[in-house]
Amino acid sequence: MIGCSKENPSPSQTEPTINQNEYEVIASNLDIPWEIVKLDNTIYISERTGSIVKVEGKDYIRQPVNFTQELSNQPEAGLLGIAFPRGSTGEAFAYYSYVEGNNYYQRVVKIELAVNHWQETDVLLDKIPGGKYHQGGRIEIGPDQKLYITTGDATVPELAQNLESLAGKILRMNVDGTIPSDNPFPNSYVYSYGHRNPQGLAWDSAGNLYASEHGSNAYDELNYIQKGKNYGWPVIQGDEEREGMVKPIIHSHENTWAPSGLAYLDGKLYFASLRGEGIREYDPQTNELDEILPELGRVRDVLATSQGLYVVTNNTDGRGNPRENDDQLIFIPIHMLQ
Repeated sequence: MIGCSKENPSPSQTEPTINQNEYEVIASNLDIPWEIVKLDNTIYISERTGSIVKVEGKDYIRQPVNFTQELSNQPEAGLLGIAFPRGSTGEAFAYYSYVEGNNYYQRVVKIELAVNHWQETDVLLDKIPGGKYHQGGRIEIGPDQKLYITTGDATVPELAQNLESLAGKILRMNVDGTIPSDNPFPNSYVYSYGHRNPQGLAWDSAGNLYASEHGSNAYDELNYIQKGKNYGWPVIQGDEEREGMVKPIIHSHENTWAPSGLAYLDGKLYFASLRGEGIREYDPQTNELDEILPELGRVRDVLATSQGLYVVTNNTDGRGNPRENDDQLIFIPIHMLQ
């Protein structure tokens, strides 16, 4: 059964409410897509293999990104999150995994659009621990215009509790790469810690921050994020308690969601599911958790707009079962969610 912390009743789960005839396929044949960004009428999708796909209407082009380091091809690595400064379409932030000798790292960089490609132009944060698994990778610009970055524990769990390490954290920085003066720890990018592999960030209408996080085998989480708090990995998981550590709002118990991208729309949180497949819709007021479109297979990201949800499938990442024209960018109209 899907569950939550002991303070709340277990969320109920309903049957899927949307069928295949009620969504629209916008783009097909994407190559391991990871993040969706929408600016005006243009959509940008990062692909782990090192490109950004630009989608305008039914037309889309693939623009490679030229990095200054060799892109890592580890199973969960590559070009991951992208984010755009307010009002900009020719400059963006990116989070990518790279190889240096026998070591794997992640870095946060600025990229700029050239004639037919993107070019890395500046490094904002480097040497985030990487590895074969658990890279984190989501970057978002928050309501405070700060850049938020999720990092995984790089399969070294104890790093998540180490405030001197950038692994297993949610980081917060100014858009010029400097450390905000109101971060919780002096001279540190760390905003929250004790995370295993968070891959989704979203703010509600009141400015509260939430994150989705992969658990160990099961016990996937949805967390309410507060600055300076310790979210327990690897000391606690699920309903376990320890003084000074925060339990999730809900978790998957012995089931697996493998949650990735997260979005907020009209009072509800939507998160992509990989092994769980499809999308999960969580209502914080009623504590209900619904399943949407499980037939899509693995879903990596979900983006909320006033018109509805955009999602990207992730069946070509080596862990899914790709079908003809996978992977796809799909739009779900808002009236189908009500």
